[in-house]
Amino acid sequence: MIEFRSVSKRYEEGALAVAEVNLAIAPRAVTVLVGPSGCGKTTLLRMINRMVDPTSGQVLIDDVDVATRNPVQLRRSIGYVMQNSGLMPHRTVLDNVTTVPILQGVSRTQARARGMELLATVGLDASLAKRYPGQLSGGQQQRVGVARGLAADPNILLMDEPFGAVDPIVRRELQTELARIQSELAKTIVFVTHDIDEAFLLGDQVVILREGGHVAQMGTPTELLANPVDDFVADFIGRGDESKHLRITERNGTRLVVDQRGRVAGVLAAPEQAAEPHPSKREGGAWTG
Repeated sequence: MIEFRSVSKRYEEGALAVAEVNLAIAPRAVTVLVGPSGCGKTTLLRMINRMVDPTSGQVLIDDVDVATRNPVQLRRSIGYVMQNSGLMPHRTVLDNVTTVPILQGVSRTQARARGMELLATVGLDASLAKRYPGQLSGGQQQRVGVARGLAADPNILLMDEPFGAVDPIVRRELQTELARIQSELAKTIVFVTHDIDEAFLLGDQVVILREGGHVAQMGTPTELLANPVDDFVADFIGRGDESKHLRITERNGTRLVVDQRGRVAGVLAAPEQAAEPHPSKREGGAWTG
């Protein structure tokens, strides 16, 4: 459990990043922080591993104030994935993945074996282990970043707009891969994005922040779509956007979900073909089609 208790952050130049945030992040689930630029979502994320310290209030992990933890040890116990992967260009893929376990005292042999397992987990071929980051595509680099974040087997994984720098096709592949990994590993993931579609696709819980670092509303995607608390939330999630209003039609015996312009947004499986949803997911996860 991660908890923010009356957390505020004001920088030296006087800018208020977040204001009196009270927030409980559920364990073994994906919580997405989403909002416009400058709303404080990355600041909140970085308070969890003490890359940023609050001006007032407390951030707790399992009822322990992170301010009482050694920052270096805390960061090594928490996975962290950033937008541009943050890989060390002069080290191989495998060496990048194994850095933290080795720093924590794991033998090089054990760390490398674990690293190879993680490359497979994130969908990378073993042949890439000896390459350098500059020899990989952007999508491959992000997968390595995820593997590195998981290398120390952390309970918590922080992800700061990890898929924002890749093209839409690769982004969707990475989103799908993350959902698969989470279904297998069940980590406590805190994910930052400015994209509400991505937030609804990945989040078990979504926290919408407004400018000034205030929590506008939090809940499951279904709850937010059904009951936006005010006009800001309704506008941000696109509740009034007719292009996101979907309907069902049938063509050549196939039931299709189409938008207001008649463009196909998804296909409805026949009842006998419909897969049983994973228990960790919720109805709202399929909102974007």
